[in-house]
Amino acid sequence: MESTEILLIRHGETPWNALRRLQGHTDIPLNAEGRRQAKALAYALSNEKLDAVYASDLQRAIQTAGEIARLQGVSTRLEAGFRERCFGAFEGQLYSDLPHLHPEAYASWKSGDPDFVFPPGERQGESVRQFHARVISNLRFYAKRHTGQKIAVVAHGGVLECAYREAKQLPLSAPREVTIYNASINRFTLHGDVLQLMQWGDIAHLDADAMDELAPDR
Repeated sequence: MESTEILLIRHGETPWNALRRLQGHTDIPLNAEGRRQAKALAYALSNEKLDAVYASDLQRAIQTAGEIARLQGVSTRLEAGFRERCFGAFEGQLYSDLPHLHPEAYASWKSGDPDFVFPPGERQGESVRQFHARVISNLRFYAKRHTGQKIAVVAHGGVLECAYREAKQLPLSAPREVTIYNASINRFTLHGDVLQLMQWGDIAHLDADAMDELAPDR
C-alpha cells in the first residue's frame, strides 16, 4: 500500500498572534510579517511538486496557502474541517485577561481535561476531544484521496498539535511537548490509517524567528 506525503503547515503571523489574543474561529488576516512569511514559505516549496493544496477556510490560512498554490500552479481547496479549535467566549480575549474574565473556565482549560467545552460566545466552543476527532478524520479523508502523492494542508497551531498527538499516540490530556511556529513545515505520512511524523517545525526558510503558538505551556 502506498503512502501519502502530507506537509502540514501553520499559517503566517496575524495581528492577534502579535498581541497574544485568542483567535479560534475568528477570521483574522495575516499582518505584514505573516505575508512575508507566506511568500518565503511558498518560495521554499517551489522546488517540490505538490499534487494539491488544502487550507482551512479562515483567511489567515487561505492567504498563506494562496502563496503556495500560486507558485505550484494549482488552486487552493478550502475545508472548514481544518479550522482552529473554537474557543467560544474566549475568542477575541487577551491571554493575560482570561484568568480574570473566566476564572473557573480558565482553570478547567488549563487542567487539560479533554472534555472541557469553552463557554459559548458568538459561536459554540469545542472540547479537545471533539476538535481532535474533527481534525484527524478530515486529515485522513483528504490524505486518502491522494494516496501515492504529496499534498500541503495549511491550517492552525491546534490542528498541527492534533496531528502530532495522533502520530505520537499521546493522550489528549498530556501537556503539549513541542513548539509550533508560524509558517512552519511539518512533514507526515499516512500509510493506511497510520499517521507518522517525519519532520517537525522546519522554519529554515524564514530569515527571522517565527512566533510560537500562543499559550506555550499548552
